[in-house]
Amino acid sequence: QRTCSLRGCCWSPRSDTNVPWCFFSPKHGYQVDSKKSTKAGFEATLKRLPSPSLFGNDIHTVLLTGEYQTPNRFRFKITDPKTQRFEVPHEHVKPFTGSAASKLKYKVIL
Repeated sequence: QRTCSLRGCCWSPRSDTNVPWCFFSPKHGYQVDSKKSTKAGFEATLKRLPSPSLFGNDIHTVLLTGEYQTPNRFRFKITDPKTQRFEVPHEHVKPFTGSAASKLKYKVIL
């Protein structure tokens, strides 16, 4: 039996320990509005679905940037395309300048 809270979190106890008991319905969160390929992966615009907010002050349109950096490493970043925010600088992490890797050991589905 499934029970959902006012904020959209659903609870359904299972005997299988590999299945999470708490989850959000498919009508919660964001959906892909548009997508375009880049040299290293893709950029996708995501729009907020009209569902209850967990924390409030949600960003209604976000940009998801995905990079297929190596066969074992996928990098993703979610940003607000309208407002620049502070990002902690790191002297050892440089921007990725290569092309998308091939023979990936993972699959990304949007």
